[in-house]
Amino acid sequence: MQGSLTQLQVVYALLLRETKTRFGVNQLGYLWAIIEPTLWILTFALFYGYYGHMSLPGMNLVAFMTTGIVPFSLFRETAARCMSAIGANTGLLFYPQVRPLDLVLARAILEFVTNLVVCALFLGGVALYEGVFNIESWLETLAGLSLAGGLGATFGLICCGLSVYSTNVDLLLPPLLRPLIWFSAVFHPVESVPNGLRDLLLLNPIVHTIEMVRNGWFPGYHARYVDPWYPITWIVVMLFLGLNLERMARRRMEVV
Repeated sequence: MQGSLTQLQVVYALLLRETKTRFGVNQLGYLWAIIEPTLWILTFALFYGYYGHMSLPGMNLVAFMTTGIVPFSLFRETAARCMSAIGANTGLLFYPQVRPLDLVLARAILEFVTNLVVCALFLGGVALYEGVFNIESWLETLAGLSLAGGLGATFGLICCGLSVYSTNVDLLLPPLLRPLIWFSAVFHPVESVPNGLRDLLLLNPIVHTIEMVRNGWFPGYHARYVDPWYPITWIVVMLFLGLNLERMARRRMEVV
């Protein structure tokens, strides 16, 4: 019990440090966490709006883009930041209370909270603008975001363990993740995709988390192909692999 309490205090202290390190060094501070996704969401919304792209009848295009971009961004940013958790905080590992897993948890929590605030601001703003605040299921929306963060954290944990053995992991991961946005149903409903391509898209667990967020937020949106157990299975498998790699990486660092 005492050991668990100590680790919670360590994660909390690391979370405060990560928050200050990430937002405190920039003059815009916490505002940058909102500006960056704002530019991303508005750019794609204007692009697709200009070329006549419609999400589904009755859906605000900005809200539709938000429910796609935020879960994907949560996955990608969490994976990238968790991957570099050890490399950016090697000095902290000299303290016996700090473990590599604590560094990953702190970064994953910060990314989840940041993206949750961005999502709430955008979707809440759209609801206030339209004068309608009718949510199908808060629970499913939060579950979709949580699973997207869980996928990013566990995938990042695997890459974090591998980065101890090879620095090439840090160089290869970001370019590999960028094209994934076009294969995650971020800009269109899964229902609108032809059958053959749809089956391929559904192999991507991020698609299921995005569909859960949309299904929970938009009344009348029926995500017939969503399966929450599919991303959960991915998370469990990657967590198992990541924890084993983290333990091996910790031993390797102790030897070195």
